[in-house]
Amino acid sequence: MCQFCGVAVAPGAKVCGICGAADPIPAALVSHASKPIRRRIRMTGFLRSFIVIAVVLALAYSVVSVVLTGPPAAADPLTTTGSYRIGPGNFTVIMGEITGGDYVIGNYTTVDPVGTNLDVAVYNSTLWNQFQAGHDPAPLWTNSPGPSGRIIYSAPYTDSFFFVFTNPYPPTSDLSVTAYIVTQYESNVGDDGFAA
Repeated sequence: MCQFCGVAVAPGAKVCGICGAADPIPAALVSHASKPIRRRIRMTGFLRSFIVIAVVLALAYSVVSVVLTGPPAAADPLTTTGSYRIGPGNFTVIMGEITGGDYVIGNYTTVDPVGTNLDVAVYNSTLWNQFQAGHDPAPLWTNSPGPSGRIIYSAPYTDSFFFVFTNPYPPTSDLSVTAYIVTQYESNVGDDGFAA
């Protein structure tokens, strides 16, 4: 046994294979070694055991904590609540990716001035590009202009979808509309992992 680090060495070895200390002590003579050497061997064994137990406990804690907390939950960009001020002839957009078969529900209300109209339309990524280029694409879903309404949109395929809320009043009217909009992304897969 090495008299410095306390590990077992091969019989007849002249140096420790781990730390390189010379003159290992034969196993039969360990109990007759000097008190400082026996204390160092015991302390080294204790520290080695402590490190192994600490590593095992740290690994167990990290694994158990990950299992108990579950996967991280990131807020979906199509789950929103907020007030939006939209200038005359302008629009605001809530966008995000929807998996085919999943849906977005919600509602909207104009709160200032109360009772003013708001247009709502849903575009996919291709139609959105056309809309931004100044064209007038047919939306995938729309509500007739009104002061409030429900949003119920089910995506037929996976894509980025854009919920466009437009102030229908002309820019010359100077009529800005404040709308309170709530949207909620809903998965078509139940808690058991099967389609609802």
